[in-house]
Amino acid sequence: MTREEAERALADLSGWSLSEDGRAIRKEWLVRDFAEAVRFFQEVAELAEAEGHHPDLHLEKYRRVTIVLWTHAVGGLSENDFILAAKIDRIPVALKQETPVT
Repeated sequence: MTREEAERALADLSGWSLSEDGRAIRKEWLVRDFAEAVRFFQEVAELAEAEGHHPDLHLEKYRRVTIVLWTHAVGGLSENDFILAAKIDRIPVALKQETPVT
């Protein structure tokens, strides 16, 4: 998939961005807590296994979740990455709520 094709496909997704080299897409979430991050990853893992398409999953600072998608077999992006991204976006996840300033 060319950079231009990837940029067009990204227009249909919310919050996903193209890597600098144009070979991967990524999205980051700040989830409620560690348990929510692990629960979300478990659902993503089950979906990915069912799809036969496995993303890179990152958890940092106990609730910062990042998912990176690219097609290993082609060394870059394919339509499957955007399909899986859209399906991941349908998984409910509890985000960290900002504390109101009083």
